[in-house]
Amino acid sequence: MPWVLLVLAGLFEIGWAIGLKYSEGFSRLWPSVGTLAAMAVSVVLLALAAKSLPIGTAYAIWTGIGAVGAVILGIMLFHDPATPLRLACVALILIGIVGLKLA
Repeated sequence: MPWVLLVLAGLFEIGWAIGLKYSEGFSRLWPSVGTLAAMAVSVVLLALAAKSLPIGTAYAIWTGIGAVGAVILGIMLFHDPATPLRLACVALILIGIVGLKLA
């Protein structure tokens, strides 16, 4: 169960990272409300997962999921650059996430 909570926390982290863009510096009400709600849910789920998982592992996987998701959605939604080097770095983060899960 803690791994499920951790993955959900990571997905909510992706949501608030993307929400930051849509909130335009917290100048738009509803995107800002959604972003703050996603932040709160993400941190609470991380805290619950960290009760059973090593904090270093939980935090690294949480941020890794958020980073990978934000990069992918940034490419898809905002036309961020998808250079080979950026994609290779994302692949390295994914390898790190899997490695931490298996370790």
